[in-house]
Amino acid sequence: MNPKQETRNLHFFFLVFVFYVFVLCARFQPSDATTKDSSAGQMKLQNRRLGSSVVFPVSGNVYPLGYYYVLLNIGNPPKLFDLDIDTGSDLTWVQCDAPCNGCTKPRAKQYKPNHNTLPCSHLLCSDLDLTQNRPCDDPEDQCDYEIGYSDHASSIGALVTDEFPLKLANGSTMNPHLTFGCGYDQQNPGPHPPPPTAGILGLGRGKVGISTQLKSLGITKNVIVHCLSHTGKGFLSIGDELVPSSGVTWTSLATNSASKNYMTGPAELLFNDKTTGVKGINVVFDSGSSYTYFNAEAYQAILDLIRKDLNGKPLTDTKDDKSLPVCWKGKKPLKSLDEVKKYFKTITLRFGNQKNGQPFQVPPESYLIITEKGNVCLGILNGTEVGLDSYNIIGDISFQGIMVIYDNEKQRIGWISSDCDKLPKSEPLFTSF
Repeated sequence: MNPKQETRNLHFFFLVFVFYVFVLCARFQPSDATTKDSSAGQMKLQNRRLGSSVVFPVSGNVYPLGYYYVLLNIGNPPKLFDLDIDTGSDLTWVQCDAPCNGCTKPRAKQYKPNHNTLPCSHLLCSDLDLTQNRPCDDPEDQCDYEIGYSDHASSIGALVTDEFPLKLANGSTMNPHLTFGCGYDQQNPGPHPPPPTAGILGLGRGKVGISTQLKSLGITKNVIVHCLSHTGKGFLSIGDELVPSSGVTWTSLATNSASKNYMTGPAELLFNDKTTGVKGINVVFDSGSSYTYFNAEAYQAILDLIRKDLNGKPLTDTKDDKSLPVCWKGKKPLKSLDEVKKYFKTITLRFGNQKNGQPFQVPPESYLIITEKGNVCLGILNGTEVGLDSYNIIGDISFQGIMVIYDNEKQRIGWISSDCDKLPKSEPLFTSF
């Protein structure tokens, strides 16, 4: 071999070796700036390896409270907030000490912002469904929101970001920064007082939904599970670990809808396993609604059939009870649905075709309530009368005793009868306690 060529080869291999060492050093000994810039990415990758669920105990009832809620820690040091679980809206918000107008919580139990508002140029700000478009004249201006609900309640505030301390079902702990609303102006013009909770836990399908944010960080899959009991208990899970491997009835989410609601359909309405003649109705699964709402046609069909069935039964219409629009009284005040549910039939929403339809069954105990006056009232309301137009909503009253699964990974909703009084067997279970 030519000595000069051999020398050139040695020089070449030496340079390659030096370059390789330099690359390794740069890779495994990052600068402070690099570490800071990549911290979010490192957490994201770490969380993806963990991939678990977070589970919350649920408390509440349909009547007389009218909502189910969870307790959630926010901030550092953490502060506990009780939030109404709502799959019918995206934005999570808490009452905000900014100061706060129309708030039900004292200042000590309101969220205190600390220079952590998001700019209006932020992607999650543009994803909000605002009731009015607010121009973003300066990209650094804070992101304001204004959200309205079907019961005409509303919240105005600013988007903020803060830590959400979470303990996952696999035993690991996380402190992700999540975006939510700091609500400093709450309005509730309806006939009923506002719920005394600190705010709303938004579990809708939009990008600002808590489940979607946790998915984007790689912490959990975008699957929501809730199980509400008749006795005021239950649980809520974000992630797919509690989803049963069999026995679940599934139906697809409507993919052609611009709405971020969990809308399915079309469905046929059955009463006592017989058709009512009402078909092709779209249904929204909404845990933020206390009661179930049918459009005028479906509502009237059900009401007529129930009244026909009650002919000759020891129940008569009463107008003395204002708890709900339609109530009946017995010969003496009622104490339990067990006394009268035999006079009522199961209502079924059948999704898909008749041969292979997916039935969502609503037994009497999941559409009736016993009021404080001892009457039995219909917990299905006329949605058209309250401004829902053709929308049909399945609310908390019809979710009782059922595990409902909102699978955003596969664009479907599932349900299975379940004892919601029993908490799922997973250790450790809960966060925020």
